[in-house]
Amino acid sequence: MNGWSNFFGAILGASATLAGLIFVGVSISLTRILAVPALPGRASESLILLLTALIISALCLVPGQPAFLLGIELLIIGIIVWIITFITDLSILRKTEAPYKKNSKQNFVFTQLAVLPYIIAGIVIIGIGPTGFYWLIPGIIFSFTKAVLDAWVLLVEIHR
Repeated sequence: MNGWSNFFGAILGASATLAGLIFVGVSISLTRILAVPALPGRASESLILLLTALIISALCLVPGQPAFLLGIELLIIGIIVWIITFITDLSILRKTEAPYKKNSKQNFVFTQLAVLPYIIAGIVIIGIGPTGFYWLIPGIIFSFTKAVLDAWVLLVEIHR
């Protein structure tokens, strides 16, 4: 855990800030978002991914926590978030009109790239130890990237 506290502290702050901005932005465009059946799911996914990064970062900052216990926590959170986002993505895909199916499929893949590293990190930390922290990095990067792309769609593209 040594050396990771600055990283997780920065991620905690960034994820909280981005989640707040997305929440406000969604509130501003709520009527337009609700008018497109697939967009509320994307809005919730972006917030879920940022909240996941926030919670994981907070758990990684708990002092004196055994790596094995942290691994179990990350694995459980990863599985729960994977189930929620998988169901949400299937719902989005069903609600998406034919010309936009390709975008929904790309969104689905991007979500998997964001969530699966959390599960892998939990497994590696349980089985091997703290080297599993390195799996959190792609999960956080993809989570932030996907959340920002979703925010762009929800706040800018929706007004075109």
